[in-house]
Amino acid sequence: MFRIRKIYDDQSQVNRTAIEQVVGIMRDQFPLITEAEIDKLPRQLHDPMKYQFRSILFVAEDAELRVKGFALLLHLPDLKFCYLDFISAAPGRTGGGIGEVLYERVREEAVALSVLSLFFECLPDEAALCREPQILKQNIARMRFYERYGVRPIINTLYDKPAKPGDDNIPFLMFDDLGANRALKRTEARKIVTALLERKYAHWCSPAQIKEIAGSFKDEPIQLRPFRYVKPELADALAQSARQSRPIALIVNSGHDIHHVHDRGYVEAPVRLSVILKEIEKTNLFIKLAPNKYSERFILAVHDKDYVDYLRSACESLAPGKSIYPAVFPVRNATRPPKDLPMRAGFYCIDTFTPLNKNAYLAAKGAVDCAMTGADALLDGYHYAYALVRPPGHHAERRAFGGFCYFNSAAVAAEYLSRFGKVAVLDVDFHHGNGTQDIFYKRADVLTISIHGHPRDAYPYFNGFEDERGEGVGEGFNINYPLPEHISIERYQKVLRQALKQISTFAPNYLVLSLGLDTAKGDPTGSWDLKASDFHQNGVIIGGLKLPTLIVQEGGYLTRTLGVNARQFLTGMWEGGPGQAAASKPVKSTKRSA
Repeated sequence: MFRIRKIYDDQSQVNRTAIEQVVGIMRDQFPLITEAEIDKLPRQLHDPMKYQFRSILFVAEDAELRVKGFALLLHLPDLKFCYLDFISAAPGRTGGGIGEVLYERVREEAVALSVLSLFFECLPDEAALCREPQILKQNIARMRFYERYGVRPIINTLYDKPAKPGDDNIPFLMFDDLGANRALKRTEARKIVTALLERKYAHWCSPAQIKEIAGSFKDEPIQLRPFRYVKPELADALAQSARQSRPIALIVNSGHDIHHVHDRGYVEAPVRLSVILKEIEKTNLFIKLAPNKYSERFILAVHDKDYVDYLRSACESLAPGKSIYPAVFPVRNATRPPKDLPMRAGFYCIDTFTPLNKNAYLAAKGAVDCAMTGADALLDGYHYAYALVRPPGHHAERRAFGGFCYFNSAAVAAEYLSRFGKVAVLDVDFHHGNGTQDIFYKRADVLTISIHGHPRDAYPYFNGFEDERGEGVGEGFNINYPLPEHISIERYQKVLRQALKQISTFAPNYLVLSLGLDTAKGDPTGSWDLKASDFHQNGVIIGGLKLPTLIVQEGGYLTRTLGVNARQFLTGMWEGGPGQAAASKPVKSTKRSA
């Protein structure tokens, strides 16, 4: 099994290791490539403006992060096209569908980038242009593969003509309209070919040659070679596949209801998830993924071991149906925790109303598994993943629980994603995400932002002030927006846009959204008055970031409106993100050129 992961840069060790493996594949699979071209790859990812295009690397990797294949996509946003520079399986990995999955992922990315077309080179499948029979056989198989997507060579130009007599195996320039059924205009083709030759082949082509080749694109519209291997009507269906946006990955903590506290006034109840699930299933935007089981080491990456060990052992020691609440807090001598497990609860808790029971650890661990599965879904290419979980997690600090939170699921997922690129965590729960702040307070690679009720009025009361900006290298990478007890939606959305501007400046590769719906009118734990339409618009605004986003459910306790508000918010995010992109690219009915 393998997944396709997008690599944005060479900043993390995981990415650098993957790039080193890609370089090895390039040396093995492209024997004619120069060392200068190979050495350029890391620089392309590190400094894209130097080469006048943005490089996006996709790797097919297994669970041990061993690269089984790769594709390198060049994005030229000024001319709205992409160029597929390389695509290859690792030596000995020509089967298993790696090439097919890589190409489909590249097409999906090109559509998401709102480009008009995808170009690449393909070696000729004609005996007159390729004298080596074995290579010709490979070229024919490759051309047959691309024809399935409606992709064919551009004809009637000088692009594939030998530079000197005797030249063999000169590649065709291939055109993929990404399922839009649009013809390529002559002026558009000339600009694209000029840019491609200038930015990629300037060391081989003189300005005069570039002008001559670009000028040879004279047909209007540009003509493609007729189909040779596939019936056109069969190619159309597969060609359209890139334009079908992936659904939202939905991961539900199905075992959450084992954590059910029946005490009066305890609002963190199992019904919260069922009302949300009932509403969002009406949208057809989701595909359910079964949560995977993850090692406790991912939790230990953000929580202290003594805290995790205590939570596990304390919960295991309790009788079914029995809950204990912290009653004694060691503020005078924190170095001498009580021996008795129930008495020690206050050593690890920040309040008096969050209970421990036999199933708290198990339910919290299940929530982490869901968030981690969602994080892996982003790495697999999903644009959005929604971890619908309880208990919530954003109040859980490195060594403390509270606010109904035991493990910080969003923080565990953010820490994991930070191995692959920069991460921003946006917390829109009514209550400050003190746990997330505590965990990342000294970090510069994870930006944490919380919009919440002012701590003078709202839980947790001791954190969430505006002057809490981070510490050490993390200074400036923790941002709090404490807001009044009562606030208009206009002011809220103004602050939300300010927060998103901070995120855009940080330029993360992934967003983790701690979604609290306790900002709703009438919520028993909040004092704001957001309505369903407000949640919808907030979703549209956040979706406008166009970032791969993991949404982790936090608070929200008014079950009468909770499901509708969740549906409105998530629908808004879809409309502001992938849904908006799809709506902006209507498929034209122009007949394919032959």
